[in-house]
Amino acid sequence: MSRVRRNNDWGFPRWRGYEGGREAANVRMCDKAGCNEPGNCPAPKSPNSPERWYFCQPHAAEYNAGWDYFAGLDAEETKVREKAEQQTNAGYRESAYYGWAGSGDGSRSRDELRALEVLGLEPDADFDAVKKAWRTKAKEVHPDVRPNDAEAAKAFQALQLAYDVLRSAEDRRQWKGHAG
Repeated sequence: MSRVRRNNDWGFPRWRGYEGGREAANVRMCDKAGCNEPGNCPAPKSPNSPERWYFCQPHAAEYNAGWDYFAGLDAEETKVREKAEQQTNAGYRESAYYGWAGSGDGSRSRDELRALEVLGLEPDADFDAVKKAWRTKAKEVHPDVRPNDAEAAKAFQALQLAYDVLRSAEDRRQWKGHAG
């Protein structure tokens, strides 16, 4: 029967130092002469080469600004590569055409985007435009203006719901701005 020994790594306080056994991490330095920043941005040394330079971000940007993707290729190879690149990117262009890649900065939720569609506004519309569009559209289909019209009542409810969604989102943004 073997006896289980308790180590000093239980309970509080811990009897050993935190992260005491970790080795120093190797940091690759930027390959640009005279730079002492970490080189964490790989850049190809030449087209179609597996060899890489490792630059810091500012030097990678400088290197890529002068990069010629088609350097060393003859006219025929350039056309073939350009066509292949355009084929792989064609899906993105097509999705933008069909509206799958909607505009905006990603700060609006799907519900907010749907509410903006109901009001006939762009995804980057501000709240003043939302108020104006809601008032204009609500006046047209308000139950007091069009009594006994079921379609108008349905449209008014949709407009009211859209406005409520956008107003609460705006309130959250205002609150977040004051709290932070």
